Amino acid sequence: MTISTLASAMWKSPPSEETAGLDGDRATDLLTGTVQQVTSLSLRERTQMFRLLAENFTNTTLQRFEADLAEKEWVILLRGELDGIIRGFSTLMQLDTQMEGRPVTAFFSGDTIIQRDYWGQTVLPRLWSRHVFSLASAMSDRKVYWFLICSGYKTYRFLPVFFSEFYPCYKRGTPAGIRQLMDTLGASRYPLEYDAAAGVIRFIESSALKQGIADITGQRLRDPHIAFFQQVNPGHVRGDELVCITEISPANVTPAGKRMLGDGGCGL
Repeated sequence: MTISTLASAMWKSPPSEETAGLDGDRATDLLTGTVQQVTSLSLRERTQMFRLLAENFTNTTLQRFEADLAEKEWVILLRGELDGIIRGFSTLMQLDTQMEGRPVTAFFSGDTIIQRDYWGQTVLPRLWSRHVFSLASAMSDRKVYWFLICSGYKTYRFLPVFFSEFYPCYKRGTPAGIRQLMDTLGASRYPLEYDAAAGVIRFIESSALKQGIADITGQRLRDPHIAFFQQVNPGHVRGDELVCITEISPANVTPAGKRMLGDGGCGL
């Protein structure tokens, strides 16, 4: 199980063009967030994180959660401002590889979830964007990408909101070099479960979002991005993950993405 509801962490405001399709319930409590090293997590924090994950996903085990966490470098923790309880989190790691003979870096998102009552707040995408773009700004010798795998449409919908060009996409075919990079990353992370022909990871022990959390309705299918996601990853309901990628570059950020970065000193 990996990133699933990052795209739901949008601004607490009435729906607008940039937030269309990313709605959710609203909590009266606000979120506060921090970015920290995974090794700094306390037992209490890990327990709260696992409990939140288990409430939203099927087939969740503490062993799998700890294994995913152990390989990650950073974690973004979201806490309720009133009680300090963890209401969301996202883990992240850096992967280094090559594309067309040149070094590239990809930031890979691991387990990610936000408690449904807190959908509609931008703390997570703001912290994630500023952290990743800050790291990328120091890598002038290479291209930097966000490598994510999506079992929920809300995650995939995050891409067109904040990035101008991403893959796969209904608007354009995937360039050969980008496809090779996606295959390299997918196969290196999941050698037994990545289906290169489909661009999908089919886990031997899948863990899907529980029914009713992020279902694709007929109304949602009117969005061409969501319809495309459904078409290329029909097994998302059982936990299949669509391999996706986008370049981390100021030139590839939409106006909504620039607002997420704000004045965070990331070169925008």
